Amino acid sequence: MSHTPLEALPLEILRRRSSTKWRTFPDDVLPMFVAETDFPLAPAITAVLAEAVAIGDTGYTPPDPGIDRAFAGFAERRFGWSVDPARIRWTADVMMGVVELLRATTSPGDRVVSTPPVYPPFAICIEEAGCLVEPVPLREPSADHDGWRLDLPGIERALAQGARAVLLCNPHNPTGTVHSAADLAELAEIAARHGAVVISDEIHGPLVRDGVTYTPFLAVSATARGIGFAVTSASKAYNLAGLKCALIVTADDRTTAVVRGLSPEVEWRTGLFGAMAAVAAFDAVSDDWLDAERAALARNRTLLTELLAAHLPLARYREPDAGYLAWIDVSAYGWGDDPAPYLRRAAKVALHHGPEFGPQGAGHVRLNFGCGPDVLTEAITRIGAVAAAATSPQP
Repeated sequence: MSHTPLEALPLEILRRRSSTKWRTFPDDVLPMFVAETDFPLAPAITAVLAEAVAIGDTGYTPPDPGIDRAFAGFAERRFGWSVDPARIRWTADVMMGVVELLRATTSPGDRVVSTPPVYPPFAICIEEAGCLVEPVPLREPSADHDGWRLDLPGIERALAQGARAVLLCNPHNPTGTVHSAADLAELAEIAARHGAVVISDEIHGPLVRDGVTYTPFLAVSATARGIGFAVTSASKAYNLAGLKCALIVTADDRTTAVVRGLSPEVEWRTGLFGAMAAVAAFDAVSDDWLDAERAALARNRTLLTELLAAHLPLARYREPDAGYLAWIDVSAYGWGDDPAPYLRRAAKVALHHGPEFGPQGAGHVRLNFGCGPDVLTEAITRIGAVAAAATSPQP
């Protein structure tokens, strides 16, 4: 692990960025909504992109950019997952891959299981593929189980009633849940029993916290390999979303044939800079940087717990097992079903809208803590001041 701490860039530099995070709201608003991080790029990524710009290497993505071998090496080192490079294909982004896989494995009007609260584009992309969303909400933490879990009996009922696919989020966004190997294995058996496929979005996999065991869906069992597709990218862990590169991974001849049958345009849409950056990200030379990022996120994860206890004691929050997104229930403060617009106006902090993740998101916000501890502290302090003002006795 790297001994050099990774620090977020200062606000005066971040505000020079032209991405969604920094150009959606005025400068007096702290942007904590979209999943972009505030860290400098991994040095290997900066180097390869700088060289490409210097020599005008801005053409089409080549037939063999090396993504397959780079990811296979990464998966083996980081997850103990043996991936056949010949079963990896690339495209522009994870959700584009999801849409193409749904089109290839379902028919128009088919129902696709989604597990809210979940990443809002899941519903959009299911509909883009011509399918209908079949929500089977996660089971909330309870006395019987400590964390959020898949509702496996509910998924089985949906598939028994005709749903044709399950769109899995592993690790889950927004709760940060890392689904257990046992639950994933049972999900695979359920899908196989009903002739359904599982498409697993695994984009947050590189950011699983220490002490938590992460199992890629295709690594869980032979059954999973027979009915599963994984779609992933370096974009969340390495902040590369604008460069447009994702991977579709299979582990069985039948599923591999499905992917090979996709239009050549699916692969052509991959950005050259995205391919270059992904190879640099997945290379072992970037492992120290990734470990430093994970350490920075671990510090912020703990800091957020402390800040909420001090400034928003009525908030309900479970530290995520993966990623840098916090799912926070602030319904006790009476800010309505969608607290984000009010908090953006009153506290000048932009958070993601809870209800966009499904009805289960009423009274919730999603907060991105992939930032500097100073920015995180300022954001929660601002929101806490709004809460305190609302509960203070009026003169």
